Amino acid sequence: MGGAPLVAAEAVRGGACSAKLAGVTSIATLECTRCGQHYPADRPQTICAADGGVLFARYDLDAIKNRFTRASLINRPASMWRYAEVLPDAPAVTLGEGFTPMLPSREYPNVFIKDEGLNPTGSFKARGMSAAVTMARHFGIKKVAAPSAGNAGGALAAYAAAAGMEAHVFMPKDVPAANRIECDYYGARVTLVDGLISDCGKLVAEGKEREGWFDMSTLKEPYRVEGKKTMGYEVAEQLGWRMPQGIIYPTGGGVGLIGMWKAFEEMEQLGWIGAERPRMIVVQAAGCAPVVKAWEEYKTVSEMWLNAATMASGLRVPKAYGDYLILEILKQSKGAAIAVTDGEILVAVREWAAQEGIFAAPEGAACLVAYQKLRARKFFTADDTVVLFNTGTGFKYLEALEPAAKKAAAPAARQIGGIIGPF
Repeated sequence: MGGAPLVAAEAVRGGACSAKLAGVTSIATLECTRCGQHYPADRPQTICAADGGVLFARYDLDAIKNRFTRASLINRPASMWRYAEVLPDAPAVTLGEGFTPMLPSREYPNVFIKDEGLNPTGSFKARGMSAAVTMARHFGIKKVAAPSAGNAGGALAAYAAAAGMEAHVFMPKDVPAANRIECDYYGARVTLVDGLISDCGKLVAEGKEREGWFDMSTLKEPYRVEGKKTMGYEVAEQLGWRMPQGIIYPTGGGVGLIGMWKAFEEMEQLGWIGAERPRMIVVQAAGCAPVVKAWEEYKTVSEMWLNAATMASGLRVPKAYGDYLILEILKQSKGAAIAVTDGEILVAVREWAAQEGIFAAPEGAACLVAYQKLRARKFFTADDTVVLFNTGTGFKYLEALEPAAKKAAAPAARQIGGIIGPF
């Protein structure tokens, strides 16, 4: 990896930033989250060779804690790369991702909506792909591939284009049109698959050796989680370094939830926060809820969900690769896992739009349903600070939302026979 300084941003929202952040630290090692085995960080890595465990990047936090402080963030770029010391140390491939707003709810006091739909490519996936493509370019990788339910494919295509790399995206054939079209326009090679994201993943695995692709699948390389963890840093910073009582997160692959938990651990080691943690809440669709089922059955891993079906395409993940990490986080945080129906999600999309002025992705709107259910169960009170994550923009789901919109807008039938205008 070397000790080359990291370019904080090549172009961030609000203007270009040519400055380099000083004092960037190298990743000390990559550590398996199952067996603890260490791998060198100076070459491309995927998963643990011994047990297939997810690899986490580990930093020498003690070496930087005296200079990488909360105060050191002042006047840094308003992007995820403001936390450069705990991100991959290579020139960043960035489109201005991160530092999205934390909006106070107009409907529920003490509730905040973290609006990830304002990221480049319209979703939180931009964070992970920025970090992962940064390291892929650093290692000289020319071709990358990933399965995607939609938004990850668009983000990979965009960042690969910015890095001058060839991207191959495998998507279910019923993926939202916006996701498919954006991948095409970014120049990615798109393959539509008659199946689910798990079927797409099999095609990537089968073809990567033959075609020379580097596999950027969820948690199959160490750096997407590094980009996603910055959501945890931002939650803490935007709340004045106070932990909320809860974080509600829509969970397909669950990288964001895993990343935030890692961020909280790092921040405690840096002395930025104490031992307090939010209760982490997983939200899944009733038509694809493997983590919810495993949680309710007190299991440490989930089972493959058969016949997965939901209009929230990002939640249509039959089995998350990092399910063992997700379930352990729920246990450690005294959290919960909740399934919501597509009907409830549609109502929530409209409610957030009408009440909050946020046109949320269905996955994000699922968090509102979960919050309402948890309030009804007294899991949270009105005094608890709770952060709900809208992980993407609703504009990518217009064909899924349009039928419901037409139904809601249809006028009631009325008898007007014999009436002559004007009206």
